[in-house]
Amino acid sequence: MKLAARTGLIEPFYVMEWAKAAAELARSPACDPAQGGRPMIYLNIGEPDFTAPPLVQEAAERCIRDGRTQYTPALGLEALRERISAWYAQRFGIDVPARRIVLTAGASGALQLACLALVDVGDEVLMPDPSYPCNRHFVHAAQGKAVMIPSTAATRFQLTADQVEAHWGERTRGVLLASPSNPTGTSLHPQEMRRIVEAVRARGGVTLVDEIYLGQSFDATFGHSALEHGDDVVTINSFSKYFCMTGWRLGWLVVPDALVPAIEKLAQNLYICPSTVSQHAALACFEPDSLAEYERRRDEFKARRDFLVPALNRLGLTVPVEPDGAFYAWADCSKHHASSWDFAFEVMQRAQLAITPGRDFGHADTQRYIRLSYASRRDLLEEAVHRLQQLLG
Repeated sequence: MKLAARTGLIEPFYVMEWAKAAAELARSPACDPAQGGRPMIYLNIGEPDFTAPPLVQEAAERCIRDGRTQYTPALGLEALRERISAWYAQRFGIDVPARRIVLTAGASGALQLACLALVDVGDEVLMPDPSYPCNRHFVHAAQGKAVMIPSTAATRFQLTADQVEAHWGERTRGVLLASPSNPTGTSLHPQEMRRIVEAVRARGGVTLVDEIYLGQSFDATFGHSALEHGDDVVTINSFSKYFCMTGWRLGWLVVPDALVPAIEKLAQNLYICPSTVSQHAALACFEPDSLAEYERRRDEFKARRDFLVPALNRLGLTVPVEPDGAFYAWADCSKHHASSWDFAFEVMQRAQLAITPGRDFGHADTQRYIRLSYASRRDLLEEAVHRLQQLLG
């Protein structure tokens, strides 16, 4: 069967391929305690170990029980858009009118809608290298080109305004950033974000910012939304990470007023609407008890970071920039192995510990790095460190 050419532009998602390999090994005697093995520990997937809190689960049950499962408007429930608007005012002190908020089928749906609305065939979008692989693939799926710009620890593995200006070309449409970032857990400083927005705006481009980990910022210095830099900024967010609703597949976009009709038209045709049950359940995310629980969980992720990062540094798995958000450590394994792919495979085979090699996240020195997720319980993190100590000496 002849495939569309665009499929060749999409690389395999190695994180998920690695997960399959780890799951297969987990079924072997090496991971069977009854046969003298050790259970596999998974630090490879970026999924919170917490589930939706009680009020959210109860809201979903009520929705189903009451039969409120019909389609919603393509832009989403008005009540939920209003709640998100109020959250921006409460949490970040910025005015984001509900009319500019579009509910989507996860952050993935949000990114697809944004790219289809803004990226033409051959358009270039500047992105940092390393960055989350699916972001560049959404650009490719819209028949644009992701231009990966090497970023280093010196710039917190983020782009700078100077880099944006230096790499801007005739086909450049804009930039796609993530703050906090996957895989590094690092954020752009608000002043640098402003400089980038101004540089892009001056060239008639668009700034897209993935903010799905913004609720999990640990440092007030960095915990700012790019929306504070102007109504022309487009942001992507999600209920998956901070709100612990990964499988519920619900996210949102914040777009300029002028872009809402185009996004609505695309959403009507591609998705009809996000999950109705998920939307009704998400209303309960913003109840005081739920928000208090989310903040407690954020503090728990910070405590896990404060345990894991120093432990990795002591093992020679140096984390060059302390993550200020999300739940990832981007560690340099070159002291132990020249290839993070081979190192991660060795760790999986000999320590029954699944981590993620840097290959997925770009090409700028990523063979030196591994990503470890601290979205797992503290006791599992402690056991993971113990196994690494045994392996590395």
